Amino acid sequence: MIKIKQILDQKTKPLTTVAPGDTVQHAMQLMCDRDIGAVMVVDGGKLAGIFTERDCLHKISVAGRNPREVLVSEVMTGKVRFITLDFEVSQGLALMTERYFRHLPVLDEQQNILGIVSIGDLVKAKMADQGFIIEQLEHYISS
Repeated sequence: MIKIKQILDQKTKPLTTVAPGDTVQHAMQLMCDRDIGAVMVVDGGKLAGIFTERDCLHKISVAGRNPREVLVSEVMTGKVRFITLDFEVSQGLALMTERYFRHLPVLDEQQNILGIVSIGDLVKAKMADQGFIIEQLEHYISS
């Protein structure tokens, strides 16, 4: 089974974070510039929340708020579910599916931020793993 650690080891994009006092405009600009769907909100080196594309849509655009005037702390998700390096991909996918998440922060035992995984990261890893298993089974059958 593939572990979250293996996925983080393969990620090449730098981790993007914002502070609670940053404007939503700043967070949205970073997300656009880096082609990502979420940023972790970090305060004093610790995870304070997560701000996602869904937050932009529901809490800013539809609500008619000005992203230049709203602080990330006002609209971020503060109670963040997270996973650790030893989680299996299937466990991460199950949590994401159950809670309708698209991004999960990865923390260590001391709550230090190690990275973030998207549902796309996990689906890609699961598909690669299944492809390998199929290949092995085909090889076994043809032997």
